[in-house]
Amino acid sequence: MGLRIALQLSLGSGRSRYLPDRMPRAGWIAMRFFPALLLLAVIPVVGHAQQVVVNVEERPTPWVVNGCTIGPHAQCAGKDLRFADLANADLTGANLRGAKMSRAVLRHANLNGADLRDAEMDGANLQMSFINSTDLSGASLRGADLVFARAGKSNFDRADLTASTLEKALLKGSSFKGARLINADLIEAKLYETNLEAANLQGARLRFAVFQDAWMKDCVSCPINWQGGDTVWETEEKERKRNKGNDSH
Repeated sequence: MGLRIALQLSLGSGRSRYLPDRMPRAGWIAMRFFPALLLLAVIPVVGHAQQVVVNVEERPTPWVVNGCTIGPHAQCAGKDLRFADLANADLTGANLRGAKMSRAVLRHANLNGADLRDAEMDGANLQMSFINSTDLSGASLRGADLVFARAGKSNFDRADLTASTLEKALLKGSSFKGARLINADLIEAKLYETNLEAANLQGARLRFAVFQDAWMKDCVSCPINWQGGDTVWETEEKERKRNKGNDSH
């Protein structure tokens, strides 16, 4: 007869008692393992089911929150944005001076070059936000979350960051002159070339934080010997004295 497909197994060997008369061996193997392949094909892919989509809802156009039109160079000084969901918002160069933003969600928001002087941002969520070249002088950021924030060359002078979280934040070149960082979390924060003059870091968590070339004159609880040897300002003072001596000759 035509092709005889025999899939009966011998009791002792575990091999087929006989192969099909004319079926190629590759085809016979495919027939034998087809049920297993079919089972694998219907197993759901768990990884795709676990994906989380942030901000699935579309933002309105224009996007207005309590009289503040959200967007680059927004003019929202003194506006009430407390508890507002501003995740991923582009507020580049915005005027938010004195704005009330306590508990606002600014996760991954772009605040580069914004004016946040004297803003009230207690408990705000600023995780992974961009705060480069931003003026936050005199702002209140008590208990704010700035984990992974990118805040290079920004102005935090006289800002209150008590109990805030700046873990793994990039703060290179920023100024914290007279700022309050009491009980703040600075674990693994990058404070290269920062100005910490007269800042208060009492009780702050500093494990693995980087203070390379930071200015710490009159700072409370700063790790002034973090680099070992002379501090930056001691080195500069010696340099001034040396130059003065050379000029006298």
